[in-house]
Amino acid sequence: MNSLFLPEQHPVEQALRGLTLAHPDLLHLTEDPLYVTTRDRHPGRRVGIVSGGGSGHEPLHTGFVGRGMLDAAAPGRIFASPHNRQVYEASRAVAGPDGVLHVVKNYTGDRINFGIAAERLRADGIPVRRVLVDDDLATDSAETATGRRGTGATVIVEKLLGGAADRGLGLDELAGLGAEFAAASRSLAVAARAQTSPSRGGEAFALPDGTLEYGVGIHGERAAATLEHPGFEELVDRMTQQVLDALPTATGRVLLLVNGLGATTLLELHAVHARVAELLDKRGLSVAGRLVGTFVPALDMSGFSVTVTALREDWTAFWHAPARTPAFPALETIR
Repeated sequence: MNSLFLPEQHPVEQALRGLTLAHPDLLHLTEDPLYVTTRDRHPGRRVGIVSGGGSGHEPLHTGFVGRGMLDAAAPGRIFASPHNRQVYEASRAVAGPDGVLHVVKNYTGDRINFGIAAERLRADGIPVRRVLVDDDLATDSAETATGRRGTGATVIVEKLLGGAADRGLGLDELAGLGAEFAAASRSLAVAARAQTSPSRGGEAFALPDGTLEYGVGIHGERAAATLEHPGFEELVDRMTQQVLDALPTATGRVLLLVNGLGATTLLELHAVHARVAELLDKRGLSVAGRLVGTFVPALDMSGFSVTVTALREDWTAFWHAPARTPAFPALETIR
């Protein structure tokens, strides 16, 4: 028996009905094909920003649709890419006079379906570019043919791009900036318990007591390494050091995301945040903006991720630009 509290039929559609009912002034739901669009678009925006991906990662992406972030999101089934028709129709609905920008996490299905949608849009005469988010250090190796996965940095990239788009930047400018935002971001995740399997119930994989999956993925992918739990400080120190060492530049100011994977409490996440902030300070890094909470979960996995983005000074205004979406925090909580 599935232990997730979801209807047996059409769980994603039902959840999106609930989301849009809760935020009728912010969101509009289209059910065939399935996508969500904003009701509150900045009048100065020349480019529509569209993202999407498998469900089970809420509030990503649908919770970040609204003024200052995404114009539309196309949700797939749980841990599955949206169909290219969803992406195509969502993009047509929100394309601006300069076209549409796709924010795509680096997974094969997402790349294929967003790519097909982009071809169809170009055939319609709508300019389209793509920003690929690939921040996950656990898949940063020659053995990973597809390259680093897209994980927690997606939230940061979407926020920075939204702030830039509201300033009226064009498609090529936004695509170039988005590539720079993604390149400046790295993430790493760890889990102590797997997510519930949505198809059969129970834990998707078993972990012996006292062990951790080090480098787990947001679709519940097992990590390359299963470790004995080293203790709180040693674990957080190791993760933070690895993320910082992998950043192309790690001097000056940064953005920080401490993200829960679904079943991790705020008590735990704030403890992790305090330790990471201390380590950043020791490295001479100033946190210009921070997010602590569950933003990119893997259903109900017990674990957390750490994301750091090396912030250029001219990006700061994009981060602090107003945003009004169902899930993004108010400005005073992210400074």
